[in-house]
Amino acid sequence: MRRPKASSRSPLAETMNDREVAEYLLANPDFFAEHAELLATIRLANPHGKAAVSLQERQMEMLRDKNKHLERRLAELLRYGHENDSIASKFNRWTIRVMAERDPYALPRTIATGLREIFDVPQAALRVWDVSEPYAQAEFARHVGEEVRIFANSLATPYCGANTGFEAAQWLAPAVSAVSDDGSAGSTGESAHTTESIALLALRDPEGTEEAPTFGLLVMGSADARRFHDGMATDFLTQIGALASAALSRLLPR
Repeated sequence: MRRPKASSRSPLAETMNDREVAEYLLANPDFFAEHAELLATIRLANPHGKAAVSLQERQMEMLRDKNKHLERRLAELLRYGHENDSIASKFNRWTIRVMAERDPYALPRTIATGLREIFDVPQAALRVWDVSEPYAQAEFARHVGEEVRIFANSLATPYCGANTGFEAAQWLAPAVSAVSDDGSAGSTGESAHTTESIALLALRDPEGTEEAPTFGLLVMGSADARRFHDGMATDFLTQIGALASAALSRLLPR
């Protein structure tokens, strides 16, 4: 009579599954300190080849992989830091230009051209409504439809995304190589039908709240569909809107 084949599994392996073994080792962190001889006998599969490696070698490989991941993350954070420093520097230059503008009639144009020249925004324009009587006939105070006003009032934060036919996008056209007097600026060859992405910033009383009624709308556009997208950060755009609002508030009735 043939004898049954002896099992190669140890009694411990027969009574504990993988999860229980892991839980036991986690609950007993001194296990390998008390059984150091086991470390030299444990062999693990090499993720980069067929040959087995020791536990220590596998740990070193894991540490190297972790270090590579941390190095990539650090490089990414440094890149973001440099980009933010560059944007902050541009914002400072634009702020100085806006604050230095003494002519209220030229202020909308200064804001728009500064965005184009300093931030490399291909297209920029704005409209201001309910202005004081001396500015009522200015190009930047031209009639704006009720739909645009309602939309501007709904903007608690800047809108960034695809140009889906916004009425305000028409302010960006026709494009010009020189700045026009209506507070708009655009690159030659750019026009409303080539505006693929857009950013819309509501202009509000700088001393009011996010729910305060708007008195204008600042529009930026680009033929690059990726320039303004719904996943981009809007911190600097919010600051641009706030400073533009503060500067343009001098055009409103007191």
